[in-house]
Amino acid sequence: MGPDFPKWLETQKKFSTLDISDAGISDIFPSWFWSLCRNVILVNLTSNQIRGTFANLTLEFSQFPTLHLSSNKLEGPIPSFLSTASYLDLSYNKLSGSISFLCSSAAIYLGFLDLSSNNVSGQVPDCLTHLENLVMLDLSYNALSGKIPATIGSVFRIETLKLRSNRFVGQLPSSLKNCTSLVALDVGDNKLSGPIPEWLGVSLKKLVILMLSSNHFNGSLPSQLCHLTHIQILDFSMNIISGSIPKCLTNLTTLAQKGNSSLNISHSYEISTINLVDFYDDDATFMWKGGMQTYKSTLGLVKRIDLSSNKLTGEIPSEISHLVGLVSLNLSRNQLTGQITPKIGNLQSLDSLDLSRNHIDGRIPTSLARIDRLGFLDLSYNNLSGKIPVGTQLQGFDPSFYAGNLQLCGPPLKKMCADEVEKGQSEQTDFINQEDKDELITPGFYISMGLGFAAGFWGVCCSLIFSRSWRYTYLKFLNGLNDWLFVRIALLKRQLRDA
Repeated sequence: MGPDFPKWLETQKKFSTLDISDAGISDIFPSWFWSLCRNVILVNLTSNQIRGTFANLTLEFSQFPTLHLSSNKLEGPIPSFLSTASYLDLSYNKLSGSISFLCSSAAIYLGFLDLSSNNVSGQVPDCLTHLENLVMLDLSYNALSGKIPATIGSVFRIETLKLRSNRFVGQLPSSLKNCTSLVALDVGDNKLSGPIPEWLGVSLKKLVILMLSSNHFNGSLPSQLCHLTHIQILDFSMNIISGSIPKCLTNLTTLAQKGNSSLNISHSYEISTINLVDFYDDDATFMWKGGMQTYKSTLGLVKRIDLSSNKLTGEIPSEISHLVGLVSLNLSRNQLTGQITPKIGNLQSLDSLDLSRNHIDGRIPTSLARIDRLGFLDLSYNNLSGKIPVGTQLQGFDPSFYAGNLQLCGPPLKKMCADEVEKGQSEQTDFINQEDKDELITPGFYISMGLGFAAGFWGVCCSLIFSRSWRYTYLKFLNGLNDWLFVRIALLKRQLRDA
């Protein structure tokens, strides 16, 4: 349809829905476009290359539309007239400036707001108390700074709050515990600090996704986190958390069950004042097998715990083996000690296990070889010893995933175990002995040879001594042979001399 907005669109006066997403449009908004959309209930311009700014528009929608404007190249500040939408998706653009438009009283009907992956900056205004219908707020991947405002606790209906990859500082506001409907909370990759609040596990019991990674959180893991019976994704990686891992992990009911009834994590919400029902699906971005991955349509299948890159001490609690639904477990880069629980093989759903760079000792449990879904394993740089258990999976991993364990041996490492060396030497000795048995030169062979020679020698000699006719014939044969040799030698000498 592009690269320009189609001219015929200007002549359409009575449409309520406009969907020209992924249409190859790279134009700027025509002056007539937004006035044309005054009465629409849905505008979908997603995945084009629309450029330019919104200019200084003062448009008012007659209704509270759903606006999908993501994945374009829109620039400049966000106009206040967009706050009258009930659903506003401006993600993946180049919008800048502040988000003060949220302070507009017209934003009271805003239920969904996604501003992720833009260039908006400044502080989140402390004027969120009127956003009583807001269910989803995503401000991730921007340049927002300052503290998270305490008025966020007034958004009682909010179910998804994402503030990842900004420059927020300070502690999580305690008012957030009033948001008891929260299902997904992601504040990763900021500069937040302080201890992990106990009220996370007491007040926010509906949490399915809790991501506090890449901040400056300190202190220990509160045991109240074990009250999060619905949790599927628990990510506290890359902080300064110390102490031991709580042993009450068996209370994480969802992680202790295999599978999930839903592929995605979906939300439906209603704005009763305008008789509107809408929905959206959560997504999450996190480190998976060494790279950042985003999941949405299959997010419901992801069950993971990531406590890597902290200062955790003590042993890995054996209770972790009860979390049979875990798909990923990452405890790497801590100061954990003790042995790997022998019941680790109970985690039959594990696809990724990373225990690298700790102080774990002892043998690798044989039960680990029974996890046939294991696609990623890293046990490097610990104090593990003994033979790597034999199994289809464990011998198939790269030797680097076992590196740094000086007492570890067996395939896929080149270092052979002591019992394998002894077995090899024994087999070599048996082979040599077997070769000796097969050889002809034996004591019996020498005895037989001596007897045979004696029998042959004396048999001939006795015949010549006792039989005159045999003796005469034998001597005659020798004389004839002597004459024949004498004649042949004489003829040969003559021929050589004549030549």
